[in-house]
Amino acid sequence: MRASLEITKSNGVATVTLNRPEKHNAFDDAVIDELTSVFEDIDSDDSIRVMILAANGKNFSAGADLAWMKRMATYSYEDNLRDARGLAKMLSTLNRLSKPTIARVQGAAFGGAVGLVSCCDIAVATPNASFALSEVKIGLIPATISPYVVRAIGERAARRYFVSAERFDAKQAHHIGLVSEIRGEAELDAYIVDLANTIKNNSPSAVTAAKKLALDVGTSEINDDLIEDTCKRIAQIRASNDGQEGLTAFLDKRAPAWINDINEKN
Repeated sequence: MRASLEITKSNGVATVTLNRPEKHNAFDDAVIDELTSVFEDIDSDDSIRVMILAANGKNFSAGADLAWMKRMATYSYEDNLRDARGLAKMLSTLNRLSKPTIARVQGAAFGGAVGLVSCCDIAVATPNASFALSEVKIGLIPATISPYVVRAIGERAARRYFVSAERFDAKQAHHIGLVSEIRGEAELDAYIVDLANTIKNNSPSAVTAAKKLALDVGTSEINDDLIEDTCKRIAQIRASNDGQEGLTAFLDKRAPAWINDINEKN
């Protein structure tokens, strides 16, 4: 039986690959639980510096699995609430992962798959990628994924695509902020490897702190409390081991220790 996910770890990069190409990588509650567990494992693995979320086959993911949707039709409110909380936990775990995340998107990314892409820090798509928030076509709404999708594409675009359920291409996804970069199939993997290596050249602790900074500040009102919080964060990171090493290395015109660590491990 084919495993729903493939996980590889190499040179500080973990790649999590959806592996149900015969079902267009649609996911169900079991796959969601697997993803949650894998994301938690990667989050706690100090050897991992970057995570790539990819998919085998023609499409990134068609969203919810048909058999799962058939089961949903028989669920009570309590069953549906439990189901939704499982998906919400997986998305939150991905969104708050302490390691930078890159989505590699090809073909279709529909429904919940748009949520996966939105939770990643960076999304690189092929020109043939297409997206849709098609829930209203079957009487549903993209509720659980909405916090992440709205932050990725903005309220204005969300109001359009939530209600129209229209399909849009990679160019439009890039225009509204869902996709960071568009790259052809031939250069896609090389570009993502270069991007991951660029991130790996940075201070591991600073990268984690910088990602958390963006997440926290992005949802906060600019006031005296936020300003004081940012002052404390920079003071703390300056006094940290990586902060001291980075500043000293810069002034000494040498590579910081974490670069040497990467080279030694590779």
